[in-house]
Amino acid sequence: DVVIERYYIPKICLREVQMGDFIRYHYNGTFKDGKKFDSSYDRGATVAGVVGVGRLITGMDRGLQGMCVNERRHLIVPPHLGYGSIGVAGLIPPDATLYFDVVMLDIWNKNDKLQITTLSKPERCNRTVENSDFVRYHYNGTLLDGTPFDSSYSKDSTYDTYVGTGWLIKGMDQGLLGMCAGEKRSIIIPPFLAYGEKGYGTVIPPQASLVFSVLLVDFHNPKDGIFVEHLEVPESCKRRAVTGDFVRYHYNGTLMDGMLFDSSYSRNHTYDTYIGKGYIIPGMDQGLQGVCVGERRRVVVPPHLAYGENGAGDKIPGSAVLIFDVHIIDFHNPEDPVEIETVYRPEGCNVTTRDRDFVRYHYNCSLLDGTKLFSSHDYEKPQEVTLGTNKVIEGLNSGLLNMCAGERRVLIIPPHLGHGESGARGVPGSAVLRFEVELVSMEEGVPEGYLFIWHGDPPENLYEQMDLNKDGEIPADEFSTFIKTQVAEGKGRLMPSSDPEKVIADMFKNQDRNQDGKITSEELKLKTDEDQEKIHEEL
Repeated sequence: DVVIERYYIPKICLREVQMGDFIRYHYNGTFKDGKKFDSSYDRGATVAGVVGVGRLITGMDRGLQGMCVNERRHLIVPPHLGYGSIGVAGLIPPDATLYFDVVMLDIWNKNDKLQITTLSKPERCNRTVENSDFVRYHYNGTLLDGTPFDSSYSKDSTYDTYVGTGWLIKGMDQGLLGMCAGEKRSIIIPPFLAYGEKGYGTVIPPQASLVFSVLLVDFHNPKDGIFVEHLEVPESCKRRAVTGDFVRYHYNGTLMDGMLFDSSYSRNHTYDTYIGKGYIIPGMDQGLQGVCVGERRRVVVPPHLAYGENGAGDKIPGSAVLIFDVHIIDFHNPEDPVEIETVYRPEGCNVTTRDRDFVRYHYNCSLLDGTKLFSSHDYEKPQEVTLGTNKVIEGLNSGLLNMCAGERRVLIIPPHLGHGESGARGVPGSAVLRFEVELVSMEEGVPEGYLFIWHGDPPENLYEQMDLNKDGEIPADEFSTFIKTQVAEGKGRLMPSSDPEKVIADMFKNQDRNQDGKITSEELKLKTDEDQEKIHEEL
């Protein structure tokens, strides 16, 4: 019988040769004296055939059975199981004992099916590959004996293609179905589902089984829209963003395999843009519709709604699915007014603030995400301002109008009525501000351009009454004493201010037209007289 010496047996043997199996192997054939009569190595091609159907000499048919892939055997075939008493003319003499050194490279059967082994799989898998999906995957391709023939890793690029449309060998078309993004599989493909009898070039021989180690990076379908997952939605959501709104948000942008390609957090600055107007990729234009302030959502964007086949820069490959984890900081519309919510209003509120009034108020200022910016409580006394004098932002000025002393309000101020696109010290550009204000006190103001107004008609001989010592000139102390007396007697009032002395000093400076430290009768003029002179000059 055939003498079999198994001089190398692999540690792992998933399959042994059986009758009717197709095999591929290399061999050297010699006589007892070591003289070679044949070699597949010399021909540069493996031998492929079927075991046990009479296509091989009987000794080889028997000697190959039970072999594993990569097993090496030394076979001694007696003449009656080789070429017998006839031999092969010019090659093998009659009654020759044959010696074969064989290495088994491949085993398969026409009844074989695809062999799929899942090596790792993400815990979370919302969707799996279906026919007509476009996939991006990395792979290592080897023959069944471990000989590598191709690798996407060596090209530093994924293999990108449609599934189930005939662009792949049948075995890969089937082997990719049902995969999750991030899943790893081993796929063993028999030759009739691969390159069959022809093989492929010089790297894949005919009738070769193929082994692919596959990592699915991402996939999508050309019919896909965006997918939105609401991670955290505030309980109170009074308003949702619509087309034309300006949104400020933070985000992390990753590929489906988790690779980070961009992050606003790394720049310590929100991404600020209009939505629905084409300033950002279409998928994000859609994905930000309907967001609430403070909401966190995940937006999955297919490539045809992102950067398409070309990708972007070095970090976003062509045909990549993008995942954005978004946190909405605030949003507004350029047409927004100040939003005023009255938290408390005292009963019997008859007197309210107007333009030019002098007010004292407490406030807390924050961003809509709760970040505290400023507070009057950090100082010894309330904030003071004359309304309508451009001393505070426009939105705050509007929000302080028509308030009673003791009233409390919450003001939502859009950036065009706040600090605008540039922001201010401690205030981000285009930020919506939230003010909690409490009006402490108010003093009635004076018309614009006035520092003092009379409650009735001014005295007929104003200069003579103002010249207290009757020396024909009015120095600063005399002017100050007169004005204070008028205020004390209720005949007039100064422009409200935390520093009335400065107001009086400004009045004196305006009247002392030659700045010599005293007012003459020619210099003293009422505001109404000055206005009339200006009108006359213009006419």
